[in-house]
Amino acid sequence: MTDQALKPRADQAAAPSKAPPDPPGGRRRILAVDATRGAALLGMIAVHSLNDTDALGQPTWSATIFSGRAAAAFAVLTGVTIAFLTGRRRVRASAALPTMTTLLVRALAIAAIGLALGYTDAATATVILPYYAVMLLLTIPLVFLPTWLVALTGIAVAGGMPVLTHILLPRLAEPTHPNLTFGWLFTHPLPSLVELSITGMYPALTWMAYLCAGLVIGRLNLARLRTAIALLATGTAFAVAAAVTASHLSLLALEHIWPAQYASTLDEYETLDLINLGGDGTAPTSTWWWLAIDSPHTGTPLDLLGTTGTAIAFLGMMLLAARIARPVALRWLVTAVQTPLGAAGSMTLTLYVLHTVFMSSSYDNYTPTTGFIVQLCGVLLLGLGVRATIGKGPLEALVTALTTASRRWTTPAARRPQRARTPGNVANMPLTGPSGGEHGTIPVGSEASR
Repeated sequence: MTDQALKPRADQAAAPSKAPPDPPGGRRRILAVDATRGAALLGMIAVHSLNDTDALGQPTWSATIFSGRAAAAFAVLTGVTIAFLTGRRRVRASAALPTMTTLLVRALAIAAIGLALGYTDAATATVILPYYAVMLLLTIPLVFLPTWLVALTGIAVAGGMPVLTHILLPRLAEPTHPNLTFGWLFTHPLPSLVELSITGMYPALTWMAYLCAGLVIGRLNLARLRTAIALLATGTAFAVAAAVTASHLSLLALEHIWPAQYASTLDEYETLDLINLGGDGTAPTSTWWWLAIDSPHTGTPLDLLGTTGTAIAFLGMMLLAARIARPVALRWLVTAVQTPLGAAGSMTLTLYVLHTVFMSSSYDNYTPTTGFIVQLCGVLLLGLGVRATIGKGPLEALVTALTTASRRWTTPAARRPQRARTPGNVANMPLTGPSGGEHGTIPVGSEASR
């Protein structure tokens, strides 16, 4: 959920496409990426805070818009983050040890935070951080692959993991612990791993489709207008294709799902809820036709395609808005929207933890709508306040410190960037990042120094 992304200056909409990839550690933030992440955070808060059904039992607007899509957007953006962390290109063998160590430490830090959150009320929401930690570990071998092979891996996962999950689920135990904790992990390591990887709310193996998509996107030049348009068009095509296909298959699927209901553990109302509101990470296995639905959190191919498309399209829209906002009034509007979202999106780990703790505390005694508004205002104001003062969320700073130290320990001294000006080598003099050097060094002549 954290992101050391690249952020261009307000008066610089795009950088030349010929700019070299950023070196690992040399990063700035892209406001539109942070704003997309901030919007995804608000979507998750809406899902957790607001009612998912109305008085008639139909999905509410918040469930229809955000359920499944907000969490998927986070996963896609996690892949974008990893691309930024690894220089937006395939990692070379010479940088293997520092890269693997950095991602491993990041995964362990996020897992520790997530397991600590596991002691909160599981009825509020399933903590997603331990699942993200497993996804980070699974992404380590992907950073050494060429982009086309990462994309091919994502396609294979999106098409193959739902089928494999359908085969494995009857042979695996159902999840028994909604939120994993340190104690449960240490006493039940294998069931915990199975839940995090296959049977849980956010099954890491299936969700690697999102990470692959994000890793591919993060290696693109996101400052180019052409890239923003391509992302918007591609994401929209994915989402529409999934919705249209599911619509055409729905009646045929239901003709097989209803008769097979008696062979499953679901009653009629539970089956309706799963179809209308979504599942708990996987689809039932009473019939193969369950894989033809696109309900949220079912992990079917159409669910993965549609939610990936929505995330990609929204990111493209945010990038496009920042790129073409030339009239003063329109530019002001885009800035007014993206700035608070971007501030919140730059510290989503901290804000997600605060949201989870708040929802599980006695302070959350509001009505659903009021509680959401309180959290909405709190998230945006806190993000702006932190951005204007200390610059980085405390948990983001902790993870950055740990990963920076791990990279320093595993990088040979001869390959570490020099911070002092050397005669005759002014062109390669490193510049500290916008947060006092915590973003690493950026060589002069790169995209970040223009």
